[in-house]
Amino acid sequence: MSDNSAHQAVHTVHTFEPDDFAVQIADSIKSFVLAVTEIAKGDEPGSAVSLLLLEVSQLLLAGGRLGAIEDVVPEDRFEPDAGPEPDGVELREHLAELLAPIDVYHEVFDPYGPPDKPNAFRISDDLAGVVSDLRHGLTHYDEGRVSEALWWWQFSYLSTWGSSCTAVLRALQSLIAHVRLDSPIGAVPDGADTDDDGLTDEQLEQQAGDLMAAELGA
Repeated sequence: MSDNSAHQAVHTVHTFEPDDFAVQIADSIKSFVLAVTEIAKGDEPGSAVSLLLLEVSQLLLAGGRLGAIEDVVPEDRFEPDAGPEPDGVELREHLAELLAPIDVYHEVFDPYGPPDKPNAFRISDDLAGVVSDLRHGLTHYDEGRVSEALWWWQFSYLSTWGSSCTAVLRALQSLIAHVRLDSPIGAVPDGADTDDDGLTDEQLEQQAGDLMAAELGA
């Protein structure tokens, strides 16, 4: 996934070297990718939501740092070929299975856009997409193209994974808040995507509540 035209839109004349900033961002991204991959294996399902909340929060700190600095300009005019990348299907499927009762959530796409009804999203889809974006930059970083990696992470943070992570964080925080504040989750709205699993709204609500209660020891 790349956008060569976006290279041409960047105008700040500056090239990053592999300094402390680059190392810190890369370490944060590597840590997130590794952690989500391990969580998706399902070895500790009772802590999945809490761990994902922590990991997404930490990644957004790195994203905020990328968004706050000046535009990163890569050394090459066009993005070098990063080679084949994992399609993320296996990770997405594992996350979907792990989070099945609470995978679907609703979010407004753009809080500054025209008023619109919330859309349905999946935590598993969003996290798999974020990991894919981050791995693309890691390929450049691991091959020594540091400015290219930083450019990609900054550009994709602003265009894709920043908003995805923010939405997922809101969903995960809401799940934990419902349990800690003893506030039942409402029934799934009419027309929401439930994967045609044959469950009623009440059964989905009960599953989500049971999953969170078990995870948080409630």
